[in-house]
This record gives sequence, structure tokens and C-alpha cells, in this order.
Amino acid sequence: MKSAVEKLGPTRVKLSVEVPYEELKPSVDEAYKAIGSQIQVPGFRKGKVPARIIDQRIGRPAVLQEAINEALPTFYSQALVENELRPMGQPEVEVTEVPVDDEQPLKFDAELDTAPEFDLPDFSQITVEVDPFEVADEDVDKEFDALRERFGTLAGVDRAAADGDSVTIDLKATIDDEDIDDVSGINYVIGSGNMLEGMDEALAGLSAGDTKTFKAPLAGGEHQGRDADITVTVQAVKERQLPELDDDFAQMASEHDTLDEMRAEVTEQVTRTKRFEQGVQARDKALDHLLETLDLPMPEKVIESEVHQHLENEDRLEDDEHRAEVDESTRKSLKTQLILDKLVERDDVQVSQEELIEYIVMSASQYGMDPNQFAQTLDQQGQVPAIMGEVARRKALASILDEIKVVDTDGNDVDLSELDDDEDEDTEGATAEAADESDESADDSSQEPSDEKKDDATV
Repeated sequence: MKSAVEKLGPTRVKLSVEVPYEELKPSVDEAYKAIGSQIQVPGFRKGKVPARIIDQRIGRPAVLQEAINEALPTFYSQALVENELRPMGQPEVEVTEVPVDDEQPLKFDAELDTAPEFDLPDFSQITVEVDPFEVADEDVDKEFDALRERFGTLAGVDRAAADGDSVTIDLKATIDDEDIDDVSGINYVIGSGNMLEGMDEALAGLSAGDTKTFKAPLAGGEHQGRDADITVTVQAVKERQLPELDDDFAQMASEHDTLDEMRAEVTEQVTRTKRFEQGVQARDKALDHLLETLDLPMPEKVIESEVHQHLENEDRLEDDEHRAEVDESTRKSLKTQLILDKLVERDDVQVSQEELIEYIVMSASQYGMDPNQFAQTLDQQGQVPAIMGEVARRKALASILDEIKVVDTDGNDVDLSELDDDEDEDTEGATAEAADESDESADDSSQEPSDEKKDDATV
């Protein structure tokens, strides 16, 4: 097989390939077998029809067409490897010559976008500025407040419900006097705002046994979105009682015997978190610097295709304003990927099995899936190589911190080398591009003790 490359633009090439007939012949033989097994010819057993009979019945051009369709991806891939091309997007392939006999070659052209060639800057000349490192008493107190909330208990109270209280309620929804839904024993935290519009306002001030009706659009079911009359009845009001900050709390919430020992550990944890935040900020700013200063030719057809597909999926092809927004975000995301891939190539970044598993576990938790099920889904969809590429990019981005200069806004040098490897990996995800992804934060009520429950309800 022979191939040649013609440069059509900064990221566009034309790949011309010539395949001798002897290299195509195995595919032609397979095409005869496949067709022979599909047709019935009197006097011949199925699958034993001679090639000359198939040529008479079906036509040799049809056989060649099937052989070429089957073999073309392989020849195309070989030509990419031979010419060291890194394709982006789908190629536009045209068969220019079909062998009519055993002496003629197969010829085809493929126009495709490729990753642009560019040089990375001298990272030692790059300086990024981050917020100063400071651990205040308020930061430590905030962590203790969160721990007290976690270990708090619910106790029934004989008073009107207020913001932050947990209430056990019955709900009934009607539209035009027709009962739509009726549920009992739902636990809800006033102020969480995660059930029905107007629910918090309706519950505030109600005591056990009180009932109130308000209007709200339904959140689910066949009447989703329609306004309904919602009747809420309070069965019980509970308030969260927080434990005292003393040695008993330290022994319950940690491995320490005294509150002072526990506070020292929490202070250390807050200190590490602050350092992580500096590392994340430094990586983000380093990446922003590269995006702003590196002038990369972009594969326009790839961008055009991705934007079109995005808008088509949203049924917004005619929305020019949204098209401009998607185009901008697509360009930024693609440019980010190109820069990080260049870093991966420069540093020969490898991804270990442990790193891949860690990333899958982290991603599975974000989607609320079992890690094993999530991994199987990725494997079935052929997404594992893409995931490994993402992990490699994150590692490459993290390596920038070893080369750039980091200072805080007060002009002090920042040393991020104290971040140990395991903890450092935990912060890498925050710096990678997140186009078309959304973070889902857990509902506060999920942290409630087991005596609270939350039932799914149409309303």
C-alpha cells in the first residue's frame, strides 16, 4: 500500500491511498463467501456458490463494493499510522478508482482534520497569582459546626415549626376538586426548598395537627407542571439538637480523647484544604494563561460538526445567539484538550490501573451509581480509552505546578510541593474542563439520622 499527504490548511489534509489488488483480494474473497451464504442458486448448496456464478447473478461491482466497504477502515487506519497523522472528527472519503481486474489497484482519497502543530511555552517563565494562605479560627469553627450538624439528633417540640426544623407531614393534591395524589408520613426540612414551590412558606408557623392549603405546580406525574391545590397537614415538629463542644463530643466524633486534640487535627485538615485550594487555583490560572496566550489553528469542520450536533440535540438549530455561545464553549473545550494532549505527549504521561479505578469510583459517586456498574457501562460503550485520556490530561495539568512560579496576592512565593501525592490527586479533578457537565450536590436531608425518611411522591 502507498499513501501520500497533501496539506490543505493548518489542520486539514488530503490523504491519497493506493492499495494493490493483492492486498484487497482477501477482502474480495470474504465478500464472495458472505454473498454466497446469502443467496440460493439451483444446483449449488448454500455457501458453495462459485465466484463466477455470483458475478453473473449479483455482479462483480457489488462484490467489490462490499469488499471495499469492509476493508477501507483498515487501509485508512494503516495510512494514518504510516503518515503519523492524528485525526480529529470523521474523514470525508471518496473512492477514486475501483479495480476492474486483478492488475488494477484500489485508490481512495480522504480529507480529514488533524491536530494542529504548536509548541508549548517555557513554563518556568510563567507566573500565576493565587489567594494568600490563611487559616482563621472561623474556618475551624465552620468545620466543627458541620460536625455538630452531622452528629446532631432530632427531638420533638411542642411549638410552631420554623426554618431548619424537620416536620413529618401529609400531602394531598387536587385539581378542580379531583384528587391527584395523596401521601402520608413524609419527612421534610423547612427551608430546604426541594419539594414544592411555596412549601416552606406554608409550613412556617404551623404546629402539630395544623393544616394549610396553598397552590403550587406539581413536580411529577402525568399532571407535572399544572397548578394544584396542595393541602399539607403537620403530624410532628422536630428540631435538631446539636451536641456540646466538649471532650465527650471529641470522643464520639473522632479518635481523640480531648477537644483540644480534636481541634488540632481539624485545624490540620483545614490547612490541607487551603493548600489544595491554592493548588487548584494555580492550575486553573496556568491553564487560563495557556488558553489566552497560545494561538492555535482550530479544526473548523470539527467545531462546526460538534456545534451542529449539540444544537440539533436541543432542537435549537435556528437559535443564533445560543449557537454563538455553544461555538465559544466548544472552541475553548477543544483548545483545552489540545493543550493538555500536548502536555501528555511531552511528558509521556501514563495512567496506572489504580488511577483509572480511582477516577471511575469518583465519577460513579457523582452520578449516584455503583462503581462496578458504572465501570461496566463505560466498558460496554467503549469509553474506557476516553476516560484514560481524561485522567492523563489531569495528571499532565498537575505537572505544570512543578515548572511555573506561584505567588500569592501579597507577593509571597507559594510552595505547593507539600501536597503529598495522594491528596494532590484528589484536587486534580477540579481543574479539568467541565463542558456540558453539571455537578449535583447532595440534599441536606440525606445527612439526617436514620429516623428521618423521605418518600418519593408525585407532588
